[in-house]
Amino acid sequence: MYSKNAWEKYSNEEFQNVMKFNEDYKDYISKGKTERKCVDLAVAIAEANGFKELSTFTSLNKGDKVYVTNKNKNFAAFVIGEEGLENGLRVLGAHIDSPRLDIKQNPLYEKNGFTLLDTHYYGGVKKYQWVTIPLALYGVVCKKDGTIINIEIGDDPADPVVGISDLLIHLAGDQLQKTAAKVIEGEDLDLTLGNMPSKDAEKDKVKTYILNLLKEKYDFEEEDFLSAEIEVVPAGPARDYGLDRSMVAGYGHDDRVCAYTSLRAVLDAGIGKYTTCAILVDKEEVGSIGATGAQSKWFENIVAELIALEGNYSDLKLRRAFTNTKMLSSDVSAGFDPLYPGVNDAKNSAYFGNGIVFNKYTGARGKSGCNDCMPEFFAEIRKVMDEANVNFQTAELGKVDQGGGGTIAYILGNYNMNVVDAGVAVLNMHSPMEIVSKADVYEAYQAYKAFILNI
Repeated sequence: MYSKNAWEKYSNEEFQNVMKFNEDYKDYISKGKTERKCVDLAVAIAEANGFKELSTFTSLNKGDKVYVTNKNKNFAAFVIGEEGLENGLRVLGAHIDSPRLDIKQNPLYEKNGFTLLDTHYYGGVKKYQWVTIPLALYGVVCKKDGTIINIEIGDDPADPVVGISDLLIHLAGDQLQKTAAKVIEGEDLDLTLGNMPSKDAEKDKVKTYILNLLKEKYDFEEEDFLSAEIEVVPAGPARDYGLDRSMVAGYGHDDRVCAYTSLRAVLDAGIGKYTTCAILVDKEEVGSIGATGAQSKWFENIVAELIALEGNYSDLKLRRAFTNTKMLSSDVSAGFDPLYPGVNDAKNSAYFGNGIVFNKYTGARGKSGCNDCMPEFFAEIRKVMDEANVNFQTAELGKVDQGGGGTIAYILGNYNMNVVDAGVAVLNMHSPMEIVSKADVYEAYQAYKAFILNI
């Protein structure tokens, strides 16, 4: 159903299904504040649904449920279909990294009676949005002896939170003359950790007090920050948004809303003609590079492993598998904001409540960096969505000369597979509190199931 409001079609029973699905999603996004947490949750959900780790298989048969992880930052779930892998897969690909702050390698210092922590922002952020809000710390500290210490501070109601201070309005005359890009400088995004001095220290008394706390609770020293990965994220759970509870406010909808719906679609859809797959990748917000980004050979290698388990592996089979694969690059779109209509082409915008958004192409200005889906493939998708009674819409990311963006579509397109962007409209994208429509979340889930079973 093209460009129609999904809320209007729901029966009382369907309405309850929408609300229940979003309660599960809120729980996922509230707990999945980092890539590592998302992978942990995905493994738990997959195993609860009968999936087994790839290394436990010696062969593959129709209906086998397989999952695999990579470096605690990637996850993939497969349901083996009726056709051999050489004939292609039906893939849903989403990313689980979100804009945030990362601590620097040598972060801890004392200044004027405060202990502070140096950070470096990750991905595209408006820096001024990250001050004066409660923040949490998540990550790992890896010690030289091989010990890995998990850090989670700020989301348990009993935990303290941390934050970044801002200049009071009374003294902000000069600050307010700066542009939004400069009103908060990147080097000033330093976390306040404490203000209490140690009675036993002769110098850096406040810093010493914090180090003693970290040693007592987590058993690591200042030097161990060198091999730590600690992310700074907004504290607090996802919540209903709007008096009608039609929306969800939370951190990391981009792109965990598509990660969750993609994963659930593969888990719930059953056995298809082709092998179905959900892949969750890292590093999309910084170019999809590195060992855990979409440009990694990791996914290619896993498909090769699956073909080997089928028997009679060959490089030609692998190449044919990718050429015959059809994929949705499951990523969010910019929702039309009535407060800022001027940045959009109204006819080609994503509207809340109108269902999953298909972006035939992304990129910027002269379609730079776009995937540009084949019209034959998109016609096939339209047919499947209509037959499944799924609400969908099409959009671009703003006016042609306004800006732009991209997803992992073009990367997987390099394998000669058919790929198109498909996801959920978001308000406040890349902010500490993003907004999505519950109807769009549910329609995305239904769209993903229809795609992997019927394309």
